[in-house]
Amino acid sequence: MTLIRLTKELDNLSKHGDGELILQNPKEVWHLYLVRGQLLYATGGIHPVRRWDRALKQYRPNWNWRLESAQLSDHQPWECQLLDRGFSHKQLSLIQAKLVIRTVVQECLFELDSYTDFKTNWTPSPKAISTFCRVVALSGNEIQTVVSTATQIQEQWQAAGLGHLRPTLAPILHQEAYPQGLPVLDKYLNGQFTLWDIAWQLEKSLIDVTFSLLPLVNKGILKFQEVPDLTLPTVQPPATTTPPPTEIQPAKSNHKQFLIACIDDSPVLAHALKKILTPAGYEMLSIPEPMRGFGQLIEHQPDLILLDLLLPNADGYSICKFLRETPAFKKTPIIILTAKNTQIDRARAKLVGATEFLGKPPQPEELLQMVKKHLG
Repeated sequence: MTLIRLTKELDNLSKHGDGELILQNPKEVWHLYLVRGQLLYATGGIHPVRRWDRALKQYRPNWNWRLESAQLSDHQPWECQLLDRGFSHKQLSLIQAKLVIRTVVQECLFELDSYTDFKTNWTPSPKAISTFCRVVALSGNEIQTVVSTATQIQEQWQAAGLGHLRPTLAPILHQEAYPQGLPVLDKYLNGQFTLWDIAWQLEKSLIDVTFSLLPLVNKGILKFQEVPDLTLPTVQPPATTTPPPTEIQPAKSNHKQFLIACIDDSPVLAHALKKILTPAGYEMLSIPEPMRGFGQLIEHQPDLILLDLLLPNADGYSICKFLRETPAFKKTPIIILTAKNTQIDRARAKLVGATEFLGKPPQPEELLQMVKKHLG
């Protein structure tokens, strides 16, 4: 099944409620779970646990999700249950959960795009879905973004002449051949790591890693082999369990004090904004690195966000679009604060959902007037 056909199928199902879209061919079965017509999760193929484990290590490496695998029920896919538990036990933020889902779905769609003979079956779900799952499900725009990325990677994979291979294969060196100058460390060439695994470990593109190994295959030094999936453990709960520690929240007064988050890597600007906003009665949360600061945004739920366009390892437009596609920040005022103050920048900021646009350095009166306009 091509992704074009699958996208049309998902678009038709967007008018339905909760349920499961099953894709099946003689070799494999895939499951796409929908909530209120939005895509919650995708799983299937030969490595669903590896895929899940890899995504969790990417966005929440310190969470031992296997300890949460006890007493999994059969009324929901186990991945969705673990996402729900991770969030309720404060092991996983909403943003982290969304990133895990996006990564897994993108991988699944990449692999699905290499098939054309799937049969589809839609099964409505009578079971109640948790509120968290309803919030974290991918919107229509998010699905389009993921489908577009998966399609692009698949096209590049085919163009590189790798269509005869699957990223689920694991490279292994022949014991009698041990050449110098390997393109990757030999510890990844022992038949235990798939191409997906190695690309993630090295923080390189899947295509670059695979292509770099082909000369070794042509020389007979290396081969690709199938490897089993990781096991999903069933952990017996201990006799007495200790609930996870809860964060102590500071006591709040009855008077509402608005919180403003500033996403900017400049400590000078952060200090200047604090000198403007704090005397006016606002609290300020400084986030210099957005990809690591999404958890803070979810935790503190700011009333307004000041967002720079030029950020380390991130694009302010993409951050704004991502926030707007996240239900928790769908209506949060976002003020673009940047030195790139041109008509093109303003128009582009509007397209990705920015509420206002303010040039750097901000004038105190103008900034406060704009903040008061949205917060009172």
